[in-house]
Amino acid sequence: MLNFALFGAGRIGKMHAQNIQAFAQSNLKYVFDVYAPAAEAVAKATGAKVADSVEVALADPEVDAVLIATSTDTHVELIIKAAKAGKAILCEKPIDLDTATVNACLEQIKDCHVPIQIGFNRRYDPSHAAVAKAAQDGSIGTLEQVIITSRDPGMAPVEYLKSSGGIFRDMIIHDFDMARFVLGEEIVELQAFGSAMVDKKITEIGDVDSVMLIMKSQSGRLIHINGSRRAIYGYDQRVEAFGSEGMVISNNQTPTSVTRFTKETTQVKDPLYNFFIDRYVDAYNLQLTSFIENVIAKKPVSPSFEDGRRAQILADAAQKSLETGQKVTLSW
Repeated sequence: MLNFALFGAGRIGKMHAQNIQAFAQSNLKYVFDVYAPAAEAVAKATGAKVADSVEVALADPEVDAVLIATSTDTHVELIIKAAKAGKAILCEKPIDLDTATVNACLEQIKDCHVPIQIGFNRRYDPSHAAVAKAAQDGSIGTLEQVIITSRDPGMAPVEYLKSSGGIFRDMIIHDFDMARFVLGEEIVELQAFGSAMVDKKITEIGDVDSVMLIMKSQSGRLIHINGSRRAIYGYDQRVEAFGSEGMVISNNQTPTSVTRFTKETTQVKDPLYNFFIDRYVDAYNLQLTSFIENVIAKKPVSPSFEDGRRAQILADAAQKSLETGQKVTLSW
């Protein structure tokens, strides 16, 4: 049994709280949020206690793990405090928007030796995971190309996006991690292209809303990521691995597998999910299951802090490529 403290009781924090309480091997003991009513609501719904502060929760020897679902700018501080308190950590992505801060965090916790898992939950999506397995087990021959489509249903207000760190650090960072996961090796060359196709106002904050990336891995495999802040038909998430002996694709998910035929239409299916938590509900559950089981068994957790750091480095490289119009070479 793992006793958790949850830091952050917003939209995603509420989901994590429910998931923790749904598992037989975990228990939510504390909830903390700077907005007390949010913490109180989650605590009431789950039977947990409201912690007066982060320090109160971390000081309790019965707390084994923390789940960090606060704003990105607080992640590093909370990781350091939790690691120094000896707690296992599951932290939402990204670790931080600044790689230098991520590196400084790593330096501060290097001697703590606690499990730290970063919330790239898409690795645990059953369909995406099946693509990664096929890419690496030889069932499609030698892997040659990986194609990832990542489009959100709708764009957040530009005012909100001002503090997001840009499309690569905020959104496409998931896809950098997915590319590494499917490839099983590092990306060494990258070129990024971007435009403001959805809302021209985004250029006022130095960002874009539509991107395409071409990348090459250590062994010469080619990777393409296309992303958009808007897909009017729903949450568009696809992963394709192409090899010398075949291809495997993780397609979009719909609430049911029903296909309808009428006089007016042919092969009509349910709309795609329109919310990331709905689309990745299984992935979030399996992510937490893996964390709990590995912490209890004292096995390595995944994705690791280093996975999070490397995805951040790729996001930085993409931003540099976008700004300079040049290909960026990475050395690991």
